[in-house]
Amino acid sequence: MTTKAIDYDLIRKLAEILDETDLTEIEVEQDKLRVRVARMPAPAAAYAPAPAPAAQAAAPAAPAIAPGEVKAPDPATHPGAVSSPMVGTCYLAPEPGSRNFVEIGDSVRQGQTVLIVEAMKHMNQIAAPRAGKVTAILVDNGQPVEYGEPLMIIE
Repeated sequence: MTTKAIDYDLIRKLAEILDETDLTEIEVEQDKLRVRVARMPAPAAAYAPAPAPAAQAAAPAAPAIAPGEVKAPDPATHPGAVSSPMVGTCYLAPEPGSRNFVEIGDSVRQGQTVLIVEAMKHMNQIAAPRAGKVTAILVDNGQPVEYGEPLMIIE
């Protein structure tokens, strides 16, 4: 069995794509050769969203949960969570200046496009996995998202 030599130019080009797109990993398969290039994600501060308005800034300063109170559930574990299938940039509307695909309170049908995740200049339509009502949108338009990150809740 013969093995192909490592294509260092391909690896360099993939690394350049990572730098240009702010992705954390990329994998390419060609013939029987698979190349995966990954880097450690940048510190969280590098992806910090714009400063929140003063009204929202007060929310983290809320008092600690008293004994007996119920802590808010993690959106990632919510059964109606719609998670990002990839690393990329999330868009709530089909193009700048147009109406969002959905708003909180909208009813959606299974398979309906609810947002877009752009990865490597490709717009990936994200469909509602179930019919229901949009109860929360957890991302902002143009926000970078990670694989598995909850984007919205459909109940």
